[in-house]
Amino acid sequence: MRKRILNLAIACFSIGALGAQTTEEMIALKEAKAAELTGLEAQLTDLTGKVEALKTEVADLTDKITPYPRWDIGARGNIGFNISQYSDWLSKESPNTNAISIGFTGNAFANLDQKKYFWRNNLNVALGWQKFDDEDDPTDSKDFKVTSDAFNVTSLYGYKLSKTWALSTLAEYRSSLLHNINNPGFLDIGVGATWTPIKDLVVVIHPLNYNFVFSDGGFDYQSSVGAKVVADYKREIVKGLNWSSNLSAFVSYQGSNLSNWTWINGLTTSVKGFGIGLDFGLRGNKQEALAAGRTDNPLQTYWVLGLTYALGKK
Repeated sequence: MRKRILNLAIACFSIGALGAQTTEEMIALKEAKAAELTGLEAQLTDLTGKVEALKTEVADLTDKITPYPRWDIGARGNIGFNISQYSDWLSKESPNTNAISIGFTGNAFANLDQKKYFWRNNLNVALGWQKFDDEDDPTDSKDFKVTSDAFNVTSLYGYKLSKTWALSTLAEYRSSLLHNINNPGFLDIGVGATWTPIKDLVVVIHPLNYNFVFSDGGFDYQSSVGAKVVADYKREIVKGLNWSSNLSAFVSYQGSNLSNWTWINGLTTSVKGFGIGLDFGLRGNKQEALAAGRTDNPLQTYWVLGLTYALGKK
């Protein structure tokens, strides 16, 4: 009996010693792996720095060998289309109806880059129509009605002071095309500076700007002096998915009621020019709100989801 107890004790001690030895080996292995990881991380940091430096050198060499003038021209269109018909659909208030809705957004640009100056031009259009025909109502209009109508064109000229800064002048016009053309219409003309920290970002800062407002209606729109800020950005988020964004804001020195801003965004996929696109726009304009009989300043919005086609020329 004593011999069995002794053998059991020896076995337990051996297992404990084996476990302790295994733990010590694992600790040593962990320390070795940690040291190896630290060394690899240092190499990775060094390689990353070299890669970024090479990218900068390649970009500089590409810039030096690219001849002037440098044109960047392109256009993109997004169209959304929906059609529906109901016949004797009794759960509806109007059981017999036809409906068609069409939405279109378009963007075109032509940018010139010279050694001492640049000239950037951009056009944005958003149009929409809808037709709703109640076949049981003989007085129902069968015509298309305008649901979206926005037009914006800008022209920016800059004289380069450095690689990222330029003295600039901007002209921007905003109105509608299908309904109340130039009523109202907004024309900004100003001077200041333009900052281009990276290739696809352009920031316009014009502290001296005049906002002309044109109108033939009963509401008394007012023109004013203020500051103009524009930010335009384009980026490929992942391969085949592109994002473009344009913010245009006028801050009147004569009060917030005369200020306005518009922010237009576009997300598009592209395979050989074709893809799916989502365009949406936001706007705040107190004068437009007052002209429409609103006492507040609501957030104006639109969006179009549909098929896109893009073309470009470098």
